[in-house]
Amino acid sequence: MWIALVSIYGILKGVRDVIKKKALQKSSAMEVLFFYTFISFLFVTPEIKSAVSMDMHYIGFIMIKSTIIFIAWICSFKAISKLPIGLFGIMDMSRVIFASILGIIVLGEVLTGGKIIGMILVLAGLLLVNLKKEGSAEKTKAIYIVLVLISCLMNALSELLDKMLMQHMTSGQLQFWYMFFLVVLYLGYMLVTKTKINFKMLKTNYWILILSILFVIGDKALFIACSSENSTVIAMTLIKQCSVMITIIGGRLVFKEKHTLYRMLCAALIIAGILIAVV
Repeated sequence: MWIALVSIYGILKGVRDVIKKKALQKSSAMEVLFFYTFISFLFVTPEIKSAVSMDMHYIGFIMIKSTIIFIAWICSFKAISKLPIGLFGIMDMSRVIFASILGIIVLGEVLTGGKIIGMILVLAGLLLVNLKKEGSAEKTKAIYIVLVLISCLMNALSELLDKMLMQHMTSGQLQFWYMFFLVVLYLGYMLVTKTKINFKMLKTNYWILILSILFVIGDKALFIACSSENSTVIAMTLIKQCSVMITIIGGRLVFKEKHTLYRMLCAALIIAGILIAVV
């Protein structure tokens, strides 16, 4: 059951990444981030009664998770706005490495021979995809690749906290507080930096609403999967990477990106590594 739930999350994540790039064509990164987060929070407000009755000993850890995701999303949205979505999707798979290391060190998960071979193949695929020139200045491209890697590290930390927190609360409780703190963080950021946003753009940028719906559904599935005793951070992170094929195909169909076949071959190598690691 948990494998199916994580797979649903991965598929929705791939769709979300494509839609994020569409949303960013109409609005600034901060506009998309704030409204995306705020609308998502509105969808989970029915959980408020359950949320306020949970064990508040864990509220600090949820705040840490929200702060981590706050940083991750700022980095990933800036990268998505500049990088081809197909390339972003493949580089985003770097979180496999970070999550595996954290799972082993913090949760004591076992690194089997299959998982070692799988991670080697994942690394090989990531290195190969970066050998292909994208037709932009290498220095500029490198900056956004670094942002993707920072986002991957932050997401890996968040995934670790998800697994730990879901042993002590329900998915609704975690979603409510996590989204609440994210809204507060983005509001605080905009006030401190005096960032202006256009509220009227919500009438035309319907992609943000679609993003919010997919996000709430995907996170619900993921958190429920985290509550399973059989699921591990390493396995879940590996399964999530099914999103890459959607971002590559979406990049080709929606944004007319090039190097599709090459990217799919690199992604196939990475997915082969994932299958070896999981099976």
